[in-house]
Amino acid sequence: MISPRLGELLLARELINTADLDKALLLQQQIGGRLGALLIRIGALSEDSLLPVLAEQLEMPLLDADELLTLGSAWLEQTGVELNWWIDQEVLAWETGSGAIRCVARDPLNPALSEAIERIFPGRALEWRLARSHDLERALDLLSRSNAAFLSGDATVAHLRELAEEAPVIEFVNNLLSQAFEARASDIHIEPEETVCMVRYRIDGILYTRFNLPRDRFNAIASRIKLISGMDIAERRLPQDGRLGARVSGSEVDIRVSALPGVHGESIVMRLLPKERQDYRLDRLGLEDDHLELLSRLIQEPHGILLVTGPTGSGKSTTLYAALEAVNDRKRKVITVEDPVEYQLAGITQIQAHAEIGYTFARALRAILRQDPDIIMIGEIRDQETAEIAVQASLTGHLVLSTLHTNDALSAFTRLIDMGVEPFLVATPIRAVMAQRLVRRLCPACAAPVAAPAFSAEIQQALPPAWRDAAPQWRQAVGCPACQGTGYRGRVGIYELVEVSPPLQTLILKAAPLEELRELTRQQGWRSLRGDGFLKAWQGRTSLDEVLRVTAQ
Repeated sequence: MISPRLGELLLARELINTADLDKALLLQQQIGGRLGALLIRIGALSEDSLLPVLAEQLEMPLLDADELLTLGSAWLEQTGVELNWWIDQEVLAWETGSGAIRCVARDPLNPALSEAIERIFPGRALEWRLARSHDLERALDLLSRSNAAFLSGDATVAHLRELAEEAPVIEFVNNLLSQAFEARASDIHIEPEETVCMVRYRIDGILYTRFNLPRDRFNAIASRIKLISGMDIAERRLPQDGRLGARVSGSEVDIRVSALPGVHGESIVMRLLPKERQDYRLDRLGLEDDHLELLSRLIQEPHGILLVTGPTGSGKSTTLYAALEAVNDRKRKVITVEDPVEYQLAGITQIQAHAEIGYTFARALRAILRQDPDIIMIGEIRDQETAEIAVQASLTGHLVLSTLHTNDALSAFTRLIDMGVEPFLVATPIRAVMAQRLVRRLCPACAAPVAAPAFSAEIQQALPPAWRDAAPQWRQAVGCPACQGTGYRGRVGIYELVEVSPPLQTLILKAAPLEELRELTRQQGWRSLRGDGFLKAWQGRTSLDEVLRVTAQ
């Protein structure tokens, strides 16, 4: 019986599409190589997706990393073959408990390599296994650190460029991106230390260590990333920013790259921004019905300011994009000024600020006001000048949406006053302020019921009246393969939405202390960030531990 071809198996499992396969086959005709490696190289899929299919096709099991990393050099030295040969050929072999010889290699289908192994172990049964490339590389490095195949710190620019163009480095970087994308990572952190290089993924807001590489490999990998993102590969003393577009696991992804010099080398962070995003909709953000109704009404106002606050990575931009999509009826002129433009929205004029050439938010806003806009979105109010132009725009008949870095909603008023904006210019145009955070959703496959917390009665009293009589659904994280053992999968927003009422305006005009503003909002029944989080824990959408982790008292 003829085994199905690898391309057919991958197509049947919908891991690649026909266009990816045709592109890889054409590349194979031009430069040769294994189809699986070429698919990884063009960003069609990750090694983690490829290897199980390859193992099935070849009937060659996938090796556990622990077994590979326990291999020492002593047994290989007894074979009479120099360690350099094993490292150069990228192959390892060891004796199993049954007396067979187990082998792994970068290319286990290489007939010349198979013949060499048979000559080294005549008459012995050979058991070939597949191994993840980074596991094999770690084992080879542990075998002999003195045989570093990669770069030393004093390499020339020409050598850096040469290493960055080598097939193993290209394959590694593309595989790294594909694995991160399939793991739903938002960022990849590559952090060199004295003897190792750590690779971590940020998934649902939490950093997870993916694997550790030999430190000797870092410079080649860093050079490759810098080369394809438009950075200067020779500059290692100053911070740099770069950007590239790539096809990752069959999807188009925009990648922003930052390199920051450190003691042991440059820390590199890549942010993954998929271009093929689902439609931005307010009802998909996790807003409760009362918040959704109020926010939907506020963004239909003809003028005024709506502020969204929170730390970096709390989903502010996503909320603003969803609001813009909701008001973009093509009957009004919508203009944004951002730094950077994260996602492109149809029917909206989006402007990229460039502070390095003097094209700041304030300067862009002055130009925007001459474009006859109805709605203006400002990526962030960073200084007094930008804040005052935003206020003037709202007072002259424009709806202004923007973000501000504060810990809660009410701190936005004191922050603007501290910037130098007059209290009456803060109180008059601002319609509402919304603070937000992101909490991890419980994995639907493994979340388990848990007993009500000791303070559940207090939580129940803090809930909106419509929810107080509903049965609570307290659940906790467990962990399963679907969520990679974390107990969580995806994130949902929690919100604190405060509409500026006449009594609140009066306190702002008086530049009242923050505690007085909070007391008033409590009397008016506004729900805090923690209160909204408790409501989502009550509904079983997240855990109480997660709410307490993300929110302050």
